[in-house]
Amino acid sequence: MAVFGIIAEYNPFHNGHRLQLAMLRALDPEARFIAVMSGGYTQRGEAAILDKWKRARRAVENGLDLVIELPFAFAGRSAQFFTTGGVRLLDRLGVVDSLAFGSELADLGALQEMAERSFSPIAAAERRRIMRAGCSYAAAQAVAMAGGEEERAEALRQPNTILAVEYLRALRLYASHIVPLALPRVQAAHHEADIHGEIASAAAIRQELYQSRPDWGKIGAAVPAGTLADLRQQKKAGLPDMEQLSRTVLVLLLPGSAASLREIYGMSEGLEHRFLAAAERSDSLQKLMEAVRCKRYPASRIRRTVLCLLLDLSRDVMRRFDEAGPLYARVLAFNDRGRGLLREIRAKGEIPLVTRLRDCLEARQLREGTLSLAQEMLALDIRATGLWSLTLPSPARRTLDYIISPVYVPGGDD
Repeated sequence: MAVFGIIAEYNPFHNGHRLQLAMLRALDPEARFIAVMSGGYTQRGEAAILDKWKRARRAVENGLDLVIELPFAFAGRSAQFFTTGGVRLLDRLGVVDSLAFGSELADLGALQEMAERSFSPIAAAERRRIMRAGCSYAAAQAVAMAGGEEERAEALRQPNTILAVEYLRALRLYASHIVPLALPRVQAAHHEADIHGEIASAAAIRQELYQSRPDWGKIGAAVPAGTLADLRQQKKAGLPDMEQLSRTVLVLLLPGSAASLREIYGMSEGLEHRFLAAAERSDSLQKLMEAVRCKRYPASRIRRTVLCLLLDLSRDVMRRFDEAGPLYARVLAFNDRGRGLLREIRAKGEIPLVTRLRDCLEARQLREGTLSLAQEMLALDIRATGLWSLTLPSPARRTLDYIISPVYVPGGDD
């Protein structure tokens, strides 16, 4: 039986995600599905709308067999690192045959041509030229990969197409045996702001949810029943809000040495000076980010850098994580087929499975011990979960990772 891998955020899991799984099931009714999913924070540096266990549960209820957490060291990064982290993790499981991904441009040949072009000296020179003009790396990379073809340049302005090309780059870069499979993105664009019918973007669902009086009929039409129940519950309890972290960020940016800030991952190319200057005239996180943001440093880059500041993530630590790649597979949710996949991964995988956190990193060791690199990566996931809880109006315990076990969803015959 084929095993399809998916790299996702499921923020939240909606009908578009369910449709993607149905398309894959139509290709191979006997296939099994593994998702590598971000935890408390997304690739754009935003707090996920629901905790990682709820999102994983709904994914398994609606067609996935096994959901594994993508470590924050990769999940909270730019597209380049998000995709390479996900690909390397799937590859190290030892059981995945194909990587499936949605794209506004589903022409695999065209996507592969752009991915291949990105490695050329011509594209590298073009990328450097555009960045010298003040553009971000992502914008410069998209133009360089398009090679002057306007149709491809337009496609690369769409986030899922960018991710698709980055998946292909990662597969080539790490000589993975996994075969890519591009699926067309149906109806709703990634950033579409409104909900229209049964297929809506996650961004549109989140935007409606943050309204003072959400249209639950619209939301309910676009998500499975379980997701709707979770969203209703989270709305009642209070949605994540990064502004809860405002004062902590401003304290960390009190007048001081720019040199110490430069040690934080992402604080490069003079960005530390922009942060310090903006902090002097900002009284909220939103105002701070608006003051720092510019053409070269888009909002997503600023949010990710704020997270690195809060988590005290140094450039040296991130460099070591990048060199090593994902060092474990943390299980979030599974069904009966997923249980069978776990047995296969234990036999064929290159990295250990983490199902019981205390077996890998005890709470006392987390506070006081000398950690291996894998334990440092896992400790970062734990801190990120704690930081996610602090975005809630009534913060949950910061040790959720030690309390909540992987979610078993009955069904899916092994």
